[in-house]
Amino acid sequence: MAQYVELNNKFKEVLGEQNLEVNVSMKEHTSFKVGGPADIFVTPRSYEEVREIIRISKENNVPYFIFGNGSNLIVKDGGIRGVVINMNKLNKVSVEEDRVIAQSGALLSAAAVAALEGSLKGMEFAHGIPGSVGGAITMNAGAYNGEISQVIESALVIDDKGKIVRIDKEALELSYRMSAILKYGYVVLEATFKLEKGDYDTIKNRMDDLMRRRREKQPLEYPSAGSTFKRPEGLFAAKLIEDSGLKGTKIGGAEVSEKHSGFIINKKNATAKEILDLIAFVQQVVKEKYQVELSTEVRIVGEDDYNKAN
Repeated sequence: MAQYVELNNKFKEVLGEQNLEVNVSMKEHTSFKVGGPADIFVTPRSYEEVREIIRISKENNVPYFIFGNGSNLIVKDGGIRGVVINMNKLNKVSVEEDRVIAQSGALLSAAAVAALEGSLKGMEFAHGIPGSVGGAITMNAGAYNGEISQVIESALVIDDKGKIVRIDKEALELSYRMSAILKYGYVVLEATFKLEKGDYDTIKNRMDDLMRRRREKQPLEYPSAGSTFKRPEGLFAAKLIEDSGLKGTKIGGAEVSEKHSGFIINKKNATAKEILDLIAFVQQVVKEKYQVELSTEVRIVGEDDYNKAN
């Protein structure tokens, strides 16, 4: 990490020493419980600190990666070179009349609970989604016939020129697991969700029902990143995988879940390579059997081998 000494000193001037770590295992920060070390792991406390970290990184030609809750992510065994910007201290959520305003590091489920407490309906689908608000907007997260595009009004972002700007729903270009955030490299700082007044008990019953269904149908007892594959148009990834006879298939500690074949799980101390090899095998078999190409919903980042990367 000698090449980063001067850079780290610059970061410390912005963040303070307590908000910067080096050589941090990403295994401890992802829901899949895999991943090698991040060279630099910083935790900004304000929007301006995020912007400064990005500015310094760009000026020094050092790559940076925006990190939320790590719940839709596979970090490869070689880890992440450069800077990981951990947003989890930017986690405030508030309710103003019929709007929920949430910082990007807040859990999406916390925003849904805030909506419930304000008797606002529309975010029930989000209650069981484990990701952060920033990640949810980036991927236009959704479940049970609901998705972010249905409830978001605007987002505060750092754009590709390094400016903090507010963009409306249309400018977010939200589509199935895609957004302007991904397309143009924006960084989400905050989101405003516009909802409708509803009945507290009705909203809570809906949220409780969706959580019950999740527990019954999804392998929540094992580390995973949720649904591994995107839904092919007009089809269901889980059904294609199950009909291909792949349920329960293992490579090392990775397994296609017996409970829900749309999930690849870390059954027993899997490595990222084992998970990725199993993903590739599933894709190959489904392509051969049904001529359907499954693409991953989970994001894959990092280096295959730490020693080669350094």
